[in-house]
Order: sequence, then structure tokens, then C-alpha cells
Amino acid sequence: MESIKADDLVVVRGGVTVLDHLTFGVPAGTVTGLLGPSGSGKTTLLRVIVGVQKITSGTVTVLDRPAGEASLRHEFGYTTQTPSVYVDLTVAENVRYHAALHGKRRDAVDEAIASVGMSELEDRLVGKLSGGQRNRVSLACALVARPRLLLLDEPTVGLDPVLRRDLWALFKLLAAEGVTLLVSSHVMDEASRCDRLLLLRDGKLLTDDTPDGLRAVTGTHDLDEAFLRLVEHGEVAA
Repeated sequence: MESIKADDLVVVRGGVTVLDHLTFGVPAGTVTGLLGPSGSGKTTLLRVIVGVQKITSGTVTVLDRPAGEASLRHEFGYTTQTPSVYVDLTVAENVRYHAALHGKRRDAVDEAIASVGMSELEDRLVGKLSGGQRNRVSLACALVARPRLLLLDEPTVGLDPVLRRDLWALFKLLAAEGVTLLVSSHVMDEASRCDRLLLLRDGKLLTDDTPDGLRAVTGTHDLDEAFLRLVEHGEVAA
């Protein structure tokens, strides 16, 4: 079963093709990495899946419904590159606000805050937090709905190695519980943590494969090198 399906997806913005005939699926209950350099189209693709980016042609379905359908609003969580939190509210107040939007109770708030390691700072104003801490609050706001699908745009930017490790452990735990995660990153060393990889460059899909499958196709164990070989030799992994 696939939580997200794209069929011949094209997005043209300002006369520029941002996403170029993408076809792929994201299996349910997995952590899929959406990787590629800045400007490759990752954020635009996430916006398409959320339903806030106009599609030029092709189709995208999310949980078996057209992307953007109103009924999906309570079934996915989404974090942007810039944390979507209120700096004049505390950590707990931000998460409680999002919980209210989804009809969730206090236990969901406490669970979401604890899952991102912010319980000790729950009464602190977000405006007094570091960038990495704000990222974690934003993630807690996405988690509080207990969604079936999580779309995360560069969630580990600004985090130290220990926090990055802990968040990836959380992502794996959520996937084991049946949540589907699509995680955007430009850091290739995070690719090995994913169950499946979508590699984008200049709006084109270079590969849709597992990390091991990508290594096999490109003949290297190093995923950075594998990506370079796809770029330089035009190889496409099935």
C-alpha cells in the first residue's frame, strides 16, 4: 500500500519547470528520504503533497484522495524549513493551540512535547529558544495530531548530532507504528537512515530505490558517491 502516489507530475512556475514529469510512490509505514541539493524541487514537491502548490499537469494522491482535499487536514502533519510557531507563546501553548485545531487532549500535548525532548522547556517562550529548539517545537506541533502521514522539510537542520540521532530514532519508531514519513534533506549521510530514497536534481527524479538498491546500481557503498554517479553518468535506478 502506498500513502502517496505521483503520476507524471509537472509543476511550472514563472515559466520554469520546477518538477519535471515525476512518477513515484511512498510506501505506507516507511521513512522515505526526499534528498537533493538546494533548488532541486524538494520543498515544491512537499507543497504539492500538502495541497498548497498548483499542479501544471499529472496527479498526486495522498491516502487515496486527491492532494489538498479538505478531509486530509487532520491526517497529516507538516513542518516547513522555517519553523511555523508563535514566538510570543510558550512551547506548551504552541502545541496546545495545534492540539485544539485537531481536537486532541492534553495527553497528546504532553506526549508530543516529550517525544522531541522539550519537556523541560515547555514553559519557555519560543522567542527565547535557539533555531534548533524552534525546529523541535514545530515538529511537536505536527506530531500532536497523531497523524497517519508526516511531511518534514529539513527537520534536522541546526540540530547537534545527538539530537539528530534521537529524532531519527523517533522517525523509525513512528514508522514501526504505521505512520508514513517523507523527510526532506540535502544531507546525504541521512540517506542511510531511510527505508527508501527519492533523489531529485533540477526537478527530475534520479532514483526511487532503497539505500542498498542504490548502492548496487551505482557500484559503490558510499551514498554521496552514488548520487554523484547518478548525476554524472545519467544512471537511473528502478
